[in-house]
Amino acid sequence: MAMKRIGVLTSGGDGPGMNAAIRSVVRYATSNKLEVMGIFRGYFGLINEELKLLDHRSVSNIINRGGTILKTSRCPEFLTPEGQKQAVETIRKNQIDGLALIGGDGTYRGAIELVKKWGVACIGIPGTIDNDLNGTDSTIGSDTAVNTALEAIDKIRDTATSMERIFVVEVMGRESGYIALQVALAGGAEEVLLPERKFDMPIMCHEIVDGNIRGKVSWIIIVAEGAAKGEDIARQITEMTDLEARVVVLGHVQRGGNPTARDRTLGTRLGAEAVKLLMAGETGKAVGMISDNINIVDLEFAVSRKKLEVEAAYRLLKILT
Repeated sequence: MAMKRIGVLTSGGDGPGMNAAIRSVVRYATSNKLEVMGIFRGYFGLINEELKLLDHRSVSNIINRGGTILKTSRCPEFLTPEGQKQAVETIRKNQIDGLALIGGDGTYRGAIELVKKWGVACIGIPGTIDNDLNGTDSTIGSDTAVNTALEAIDKIRDTATSMERIFVVEVMGRESGYIALQVALAGGAEEVLLPERKFDMPIMCHEIVDGNIRGKVSWIIIVAEGAAKGEDIARQITEMTDLEARVVVLGHVQRGGNPTARDRTLGTRLGAEAVKLLMAGETGKAVGMISDNINIVDLEFAVSRKKLEVEAAYRLLKILT
């Protein structure tokens, strides 16, 4: 059966570049005579039928905006059979032939349920600042998040140097240290704590004391939230070194802001590719980019969690400090 109407939604944590992907899905689909139903607030909107037909003009002037015009949420109700049944009823009632779903691990797992249990055609578009999905070098939002965090860390270093202090900067990343590792390298940090790597607090504090004796007056320590709480690390440093350590938690500022060129082009290319796959009758797939080429993988592979190689980068960080 030929596609006549597709749905597009964003789910989970938002990320800069999602709007570029929405715009691409809508305009590529409508240029191919497909109708596009915008689904608001992710799976919650599917369950509660929060839908609106989108046309070419509906997505004007959004490519440069952060966040998502479709809104987003986390939806525990969709994890239940009753919630999924209600979502599928919405899909069928509104004659939606396939879905383009923009999000991360949770979004993809929801799509797998729709494909396997309910026979809904689904294509995943990787949108998460953690860059932890397989099948793509980069996920939509991750480049902007790194640059946002880096800009803040550059400013913090100015104060750290001027006031001769130790700053512990906590960045996002519950299960992935991608943002922390990138900003630590790019920002010239002295240390980085990652979920993927054990850290030794006494050794780090010894290095700080030794550096202080040799005349080093400031330190920047990046902490991924999944490795430790920045507040706890700062307190322990102060207790173990007798040197004052301050903590800065960047928090949700990393999710916002205008997307970088890289995230805009990534969202644009992957949004169009998702529509192509739906038109070709594909389902249960995720789109991505490897070495600047489109890459298609199964949703199950995409959620098997990308392994972040940290040792070589960490050794380089320590050599350069």
